[in-house]
Amino acid sequence: MAPAPPTSLPSSAPDGQGPLHRLAALAHTAAHPSGEPCRCEGGLVGVLADRDDGTVVRHGGLVAKAHAPGTDPEAHRVRLALAAHQDVGGVFLPPLPLPRTSPDALDDRPVTVWPYGPPVAPEDPDAAPWEEAARLLALLHRTPPPPGWADRLPDMRAPEKAALAVERMRRTAPDHPAAATVLDAWRTVPEGPATEHRLLCHGDFHLGQLVRDTRRAAGVVAGTPARSDGGAPWRLIDIDDLGLGDPAWDLARPAAWFAAGLLPPEVWTRFLGAYQEAGGPAAGAEPWGRLDVPARALTVQTAALALAKSTAERRPLDEVEEVMIDTCARIAGHRTG
Repeated sequence: MAPAPPTSLPSSAPDGQGPLHRLAALAHTAAHPSGEPCRCEGGLVGVLADRDDGTVVRHGGLVAKAHAPGTDPEAHRVRLALAAHQDVGGVFLPPLPLPRTSPDALDDRPVTVWPYGPPVAPEDPDAAPWEEAARLLALLHRTPPPPGWADRLPDMRAPEKAALAVERMRRTAPDHPAAATVLDAWRTVPEGPATEHRLLCHGDFHLGQLVRDTRRAAGVVAGTPARSDGGAPWRLIDIDDLGLGDPAWDLARPAAWFAAGLLPPEVWTRFLGAYQEAGGPAAGAEPWGRLDVPARALTVQTAALALAKSTAERRPLDEVEEVMIDTCARIAGHRTG
């Protein structure tokens, strides 16, 4: 099935100067660099995401993204340059140049422009590209940093994000009945990331980070809408957590879902098997020796964010969130850290 169309821009800024409107104006300029009138269909223009960690606006065959406030400018520049590097051309969807007249930041948030790629369809979980994702991760993990880049690349942010999620829960939901359970599970996670593994990592892998690269299939340039070509290759997106680190963290979310009973065993076996067959370095003959700690950390991260968000929204935990809390209780009971 086709992905849901973008939502319309809000009308709360009639002067067109609100953050979303300015990002949309940048996307329009990038899509129509020669100034020709926009003839893009309404379903190809609008907001794909508007969250604290990133706002994404689509215009025809491209998207413009305003990254999170507080993004480190130098780390962002290095990550962006890496995504454009030929050595990872078969892994990441590469960025597009910003329009010459456009700023590289809006309200101190870095701005980037990318080709639009059709995402994984959530309505068809059986068609989720688990093997393709595993092979992309294995290729990324096997790719050495480009010559001269090893000292420039930042750390990948997966361990940091887990710790930030726990701190957010402590600030916003300290009295939630499940908070103590999450903290008990967090205490089983050793402090500090592993230092012996320094490979290229995505840093925040999940199926939402995959899109089809339809540029060649559709002849996409600038504002030309991309086709939903089922034969186009999958590519990774989202550079915000990219860097050097232990690649086991890129497998941690599927591993955590499997351990929690949310990912069927046969799907996990397909994913892990494809990664191993592709020579992925994060899972050998005894994969859980490497995956255990990152999977526990991602379980805690998911549960902590669930408590923070449900408290802020004044709602009960949903079924999946309850499962992650229960998994934290099992982790805390085993005291495996």
